[in-house]
Amino acid sequence: MIVLEGKAVFEGIAIGKLFVYKKKEQTVKREKVQDAAAEIKRYEAAKDLAIEQLQALHEKAVKEVGEAGAEIFEAHQFMVDDGDYIDSVKNIIETESVNAEYAVAQTGDIFHNMFSEMDDEYFKGRATDVKDITERIINCLNGGSSGDIDSDEPVIVVADDLAPSETVQMDKEKILSFVTVHGSANSHTSILAKTMNIPAIIGCDIPLTEEVNGKLAIVDGFEGKVYIDPAQDVLAEKKKILQKEIDKKELLEQLKGKDNVTLDGQHINLYANIGNTKDLGLVLQNDAGGIGLFRSEFIYLGSDDYPTEEEQFAIYKQVAQTMAEKKVIIRTLDIGADKQADYFNLPKEENPAMGLRAIRICLTNPEIFKTQLRAILRASAYGNISIMFPMIISVEEVKRIKEIVEEVKKELDEIGLPYDKDIELGVMIETPAAVMIAEELAREVDFFSVGTNDLTQYTLAIDRQNQNLDEFYDAHHPGLLKMLKMIVDGAHKGGAWAGICGELGSDLSLTKEFLAMGYDELSVSPGRILPLRKVVLETDVSEYKKEKGNN
Repeated sequence: MIVLEGKAVFEGIAIGKLFVYKKKEQTVKREKVQDAAAEIKRYEAAKDLAIEQLQALHEKAVKEVGEAGAEIFEAHQFMVDDGDYIDSVKNIIETESVNAEYAVAQTGDIFHNMFSEMDDEYFKGRATDVKDITERIINCLNGGSSGDIDSDEPVIVVADDLAPSETVQMDKEKILSFVTVHGSANSHTSILAKTMNIPAIIGCDIPLTEEVNGKLAIVDGFEGKVYIDPAQDVLAEKKKILQKEIDKKELLEQLKGKDNVTLDGQHINLYANIGNTKDLGLVLQNDAGGIGLFRSEFIYLGSDDYPTEEEQFAIYKQVAQTMAEKKVIIRTLDIGADKQADYFNLPKEENPAMGLRAIRICLTNPEIFKTQLRAILRASAYGNISIMFPMIISVEEVKRIKEIVEEVKKELDEIGLPYDKDIELGVMIETPAAVMIAEELAREVDFFSVGTNDLTQYTLAIDRQNQNLDEFYDAHHPGLLKMLKMIVDGAHKGGAWAGICGELGSDLSLTKEFLAMGYDELSVSPGRILPLRKVVLETDVSEYKKEKGNN
């Protein structure tokens, strides 16, 4: 038995044969050509085919993992069609009279190195994307197709690394788990794995040889271990854990329709986070009480230009009608930092995470803001909609926002369009500044929703996209937990209710703590609703508080 360790990015147990996945080797040779114009036409045809493939991948990914997980394939389409990339390829073909494959490979190396040497972690991460699209175009030039899983039974896929396109192209029915030598917890592949509920381990020094291929193995996503040729006692033990996981999922199905009430009578709302109307089926399927975070920025990120009022209205109306009387909280445009749309023409910033983003863009571009507010307000006539504003740091900001909302309401009144005149307004608490003035902010709004991802980042002074800082990133830091208690206390004192919509909300090890703090709502990915409900139903908050007091 061989035992290897790595970093688990999604929990679970997988037992099956190993399948060593290797990229199709593409040897690119430099060849002289007589007709540069014809070679450019070959390149353009391959480029168009690559875009078609990426569009098909995007549609497939949307169905399998939702709009957020599929976003990378839209980004890859833009990269394939990037003017600078195209100009570089054509220039190399024309000036050196070489074949298109060589020109594409050279351009890919240039752009890959350029991104790799950047200081910004976000742009550094784009180097992998450049490599992926370069290989795709070369593959199209060679008339090849991407590799897939050659197996009649579900397998544990092992690889050096996996590009998002490779992960999505694989037949999900054939994947039990994947293990990679490289990769990061925040990579697109890891995100896809989490969304697909596939146990996964990265950073594992597993040999990618024929000797390993086909061997029985166990992936333990709880411990971050891979067992090759496991001993019988280990195999028996892991099979028991796997069966418990299967039984647990079946039991969770029985929790549908139950109220989210603790043993001692405390109620909490469990809502879902979504990024697109295509995710609505998952919300209903998992019995969420509402939508606690509709990420409206994905409408902007998926457009080539500013989405119109009518385009946005149609989307918000569909969400409201689908959810009927259940609450739908729409977060206004949260763009900037790692979420960029070229047509916004945002300035390049040394520290974009602390730059012009989210509500700051809206307040400095009031017409863009008003267009979105008009669409949301109009849609509020068709369901139970609330509006939430991100990245708030002051009471003055909230007062200015409310003034703009009133201006938009007046405009709608003048043309006789209906809307919910008592629509709830809320703010996201994502900065230490907002924490410190929580009570004052609560007097201005109806609710809070804590964005724990950014709050953790700003509190710990750690870029959450920087994998080199993983060992320092502590989402359970006592300073952060104290802040979360301050937030809910401030909200209630100021007359507002409080929820959590960041990733920490789905951390089952903290659910009892959030109940004890007094949070009114947790909003998580749809698949986490039932596991959370189970913890809520089994918790006696008063007993938990007594136990904490005795420790």
